[in-house]
Amino acid sequence: MPIRELPDAPPSVHLLGPTVFLVALGVGMGESYMWPRLVLLFGPEIRWFFLIGVTLQAVVMLEMARYAMATGESIFFGAARVFKPLMWFFFIVAIAVYIWPGHLSAGAAAFEEITGIPWTVTAVVGLLLVGVVFSLAKVIYNLLENVLSILIGTLVIGTAVVASIVGSFDDLTSTITGMFAIGYIPAEAMSAEWFPVIVGACAFAGPSGMQQMWYTLHLRDSGAGMGAHIPRIRGLRHAGEEESMPSRGFMFDTDNPAEMAKWKGWRRWVTFDALLLFWGITMLVTVAFTVIAQAAARQNPNVRQVIESGEREAALNAMADSFASAGGSVLGAVFLGFIALIGLNATLGLFDSFSRGQADMTYFFVPGAKKLRMSHLYAAFLWGVIIFGILILLFGPAEGPSGILDTLAFLSTFAMGAYCVTLLLVNNRMLPKPIRPKWWTNVIIGFGAVFYLGMLFYSLFRFGVVVG
Repeated sequence: MPIRELPDAPPSVHLLGPTVFLVALGVGMGESYMWPRLVLLFGPEIRWFFLIGVTLQAVVMLEMARYAMATGESIFFGAARVFKPLMWFFFIVAIAVYIWPGHLSAGAAAFEEITGIPWTVTAVVGLLLVGVVFSLAKVIYNLLENVLSILIGTLVIGTAVVASIVGSFDDLTSTITGMFAIGYIPAEAMSAEWFPVIVGACAFAGPSGMQQMWYTLHLRDSGAGMGAHIPRIRGLRHAGEEESMPSRGFMFDTDNPAEMAKWKGWRRWVTFDALLLFWGITMLVTVAFTVIAQAAARQNPNVRQVIESGEREAALNAMADSFASAGGSVLGAVFLGFIALIGLNATLGLFDSFSRGQADMTYFFVPGAKKLRMSHLYAAFLWGVIIFGILILLFGPAEGPSGILDTLAFLSTFAMGAYCVTLLLVNNRMLPKPIRPKWWTNVIIGFGAVFYLGMLFYSLFRFGVVVG
């Protein structure tokens, strides 16, 4: 890679930045729906799986950032440098996993409870809205950062306030202590019906699937580290204003003490993101929703039996009833509004990220693709996934929003095990020795690969199923 100067790092303590995308994707259906549903079934002790999942993802986030900030390249480019078929594997997995509009479907189901409008209608309108908004944006990163920061602030503050209204101090205590009930696995959880759902929920503890890989593209677009030397992606309407993309990333002089001092500043900046903004906010939101779930279990003692009988949306209704018990039907509608907002929030981040990732791989590695602008490729993938999503919603095989969401979650687990292996290869083979990860970081990422892939294949061979 050509050598260029590393920009000065911003202050470590900050509120906005590329991590807003991971927080937006992390504060999604796992925290607000899948994990509360498991708590209603198995108690707060089941959340030790969540603690492992979200902590693993914080370390993964730091390691994804290592390569992206050092080179200005995405992790997909790094994977292609190690072994080009590895990159194409993620290209195919992204299509297989993220063409399913799971988050928006679950959010639309909550909106249906409020308004009576069929969830398929709301989901289709939501998909079209996402496409129009991104197509008109001048710089897509700026638009997303502003919109998602408002949505996340609303969700974090709103859920914490409502949890304090409907829950009790005992609920909070059991929620926190439940995270440390390491090894707790009730017999019912080890069934063909629920173990695959637990596997998927572990993937949904924070941003799932390939979202961490796409984070490297948001780092680049925000100008983090060597990403400052790479042009930004624009909306279709403003594609003509895009600067030409370089054919590869850049590297700074790792033998220069001044450059290494700036590198350490960038690492402090992203570590603050990982520990406080990502891990902290994700944990705060899931604690609030778990408190609400326990209050819902008291309000609806039979909710567990209803969920076990196959009515998985009963978890949402029970939590809405818990809200309503504290402040009337209006507060119940507020909860369902939160779920609908989360579905839209996650879809904005996911569809943008999917389009970025596929466009990045296509532009650099498909012959002839460089004749197009990156923004044109982005728009093509964006509208492609929107059109497919509409077809799935109207004519697809999945049985309702939960079926789509569970499918998405389990497939995400496979991608996460694979990206842990990829991270180990890219960071330890492609980066200069002074900025490679420490041994203990490699051990944690290796554990992540075993954790995700081990649970997935255990479910496949033990129960013969991959979707609960």
